Amino acid sequence: MARKHSTNPVRKAIAQKAASARWAAAGDVPMAAHIGELKIGDAVLACAVLPDGTRVLSQGGVTSAFGPETGGWQKRKQAEDDSGDLPAFLVAASLKPHISADLRTLVSTPKNYRDPRGGPVRIGLEASLLPKVCEVWLKARAAGDLTKIQLPVAARAEILMRGLAHTGIIALVDEVTGYQGVRAKDALTKILEAFIAKELQPYISTFPPQYYEEIFRLRGMEYPRESVQRPRYFGVLTNEIIYRRLAPNVLEELKRVTPKDETGRHKAKLFQHLTRNKGYPKLLEHLGAVLTMMQLSTNWHDFLAKLDKLRPRQDLKTLGKAQQLSFDYDGTADSGKGM
Repeated sequence: MARKHSTNPVRKAIAQKAASARWAAAGDVPMAAHIGELKIGDAVLACAVLPDGTRVLSQGGVTSAFGPETGGWQKRKQAEDDSGDLPAFLVAASLKPHISADLRTLVSTPKNYRDPRGGPVRIGLEASLLPKVCEVWLKARAAGDLTKIQLPVAARAEILMRGLAHTGIIALVDEVTGYQGVRAKDALTKILEAFIAKELQPYISTFPPQYYEEIFRLRGMEYPRESVQRPRYFGVLTNEIIYRRLAPNVLEELKRVTPKDETGRHKAKLFQHLTRNKGYPKLLEHLGAVLTMMQLSTNWHDFLAKLDKLRPRQDLKTLGKAQQLSFDYDGTADSGKGM
């Protein structure tokens, strides 16, 4: 009876994997030039760079990252429908309306490779496709097409998307595999990805009126309650007491990704490019601490002394050093009065 069904898709897939192993032994499958492990949240994905420069993730690792809900029962279902050669994490019928023809073609053509440390041939997924796979799950969830048991998979897809920064997957794979040549920038990767989002976040009313009232008071100025306009110099002060103290190089990156108009002013608030899950909450926490220190201070210099002690600047070049660099704000030249 078992022989009768020997040509079904499940057995065909097994045969294809066996053939892949034979091809690997014959040298037809490329040996990875660089290998490593990519940690995104609680998921660990084996990754590699092939001799032609293609960045790949182990398809098995991706399946594990999405969780057991994409396991055996879906593989069995693949034998019953027209899922074809789709990997286990995309064979659910509820995902079909959300998989584009291009994505279907790309994920159905795995990038097989060999690990230089030995072992069987690995089935690879192009690294740039992982965000698109996550989007399929998120679109299906938004459309209400997922079953209750599939919702945890969509939740994991959302976590993966947050960690990927979408367009940063190639650079991440390069770094963990050793393919990236400039190692001096490695230390910034996690810091910047944790705080900087690639797309604008719709945050409003982040800095409360009390924040500006305290700046006016500490600098001996009258607070103009009839106007919402703030002196432009207050932006320089905010950079110094807020953004330079969040994390190393965050201010520089925020300035880089925030476009300017013809007058040189930023078209959006810097905080609108902080990530929703970590960067923005960190800003709110720091802002609350700054307000408390302001309220406990008698003047601007008194406030800065407290701030430098409790929330020092986070510039990479000045960490551990009492050094004033040539940035926008110069505390030594600031009288602490007016603008």
